[in-house]
Amino acid sequence: MNQIRGYKHLVCVASGKGGVGKSTTAVNLALSLSHLGKRVGLLDADIYGPSIPLMMGIESGTKPEIRDKKYMIPISTHGIKVNSMGLLVDEKTAMAWRAPMIISAFNQILNDTVWEDRDYLIVDMPPGTGDIQLSLSQAVKITGALIVTTPQDVALLDARRAIEMFNKVEVPILGIVENMSIHICANCGHEEEIFGSGGGEKLASQYQTEVIGRLPLDIDIRERADAGAPIIGSSEGSSAEAYLQLATNMDERISHDLVHNVKEPKISITDD
Repeated sequence: MNQIRGYKHLVCVASGKGGVGKSTTAVNLALSLSHLGKRVGLLDADIYGPSIPLMMGIESGTKPEIRDKKYMIPISTHGIKVNSMGLLVDEKTAMAWRAPMIISAFNQILNDTVWEDRDYLIVDMPPGTGDIQLSLSQAVKITGALIVTTPQDVALLDARRAIEMFNKVEVPILGIVENMSIHICANCGHEEEIFGSGGGEKLASQYQTEVIGRLPLDIDIRERADAGAPIIGSSEGSSAEAYLQLATNMDERISHDLVHNVKEPKISITDD
């Protein structure tokens, strides 16, 4: 099994379908962990729709440095290290590749990026349950996966498929991230559950996990992501606090699991 150079924990941010805010969650989770004092890398594995460079404010045309004609040095921005297929191809290029080409490209960016002693490598996965998810689970040891969904039934249905896929490849589910949990009015601050309520809790209960974070539908999050100035580090308030709480909860969950999964040595005493 190959190892990406220089990380302690690899966390997949995944979803069963597109449009639920997976990439925005990955970006702000990575920045929140950095805010908590962690050394963080962010890998954009969404080959078909790499959006991390835009959200992180990386200038168009920027490419990672290549060393020894093979190894990629990730871009440093906002205090974290970033690599993405979006940095390696023209932003207007349509990724009309067949599965073997996609897997080859993914394995290359996965194995040839030098992360330099990160505490966390956050991987923004493509939506769905396809070849890249299976390839990643076979290529490296994954600490766990966060499943991003909204409270509405159609998103929860696809989130179940994502959980089932990770269960089949024995990747631990760290928790459910209920995105767009509430809508915050930009004018008056009124909060409303426009996508319903309780969906994340029901899903978590079904799979014996927990809702590890609830994130609001806030226009400020979207505007800052589009401007390349994510809300973590550029704004304060309840939305930023929600991401920081998610990062804290995940870090504590991983630390707890590591402590409780350590096997104590068995000592056998016999009469001779």
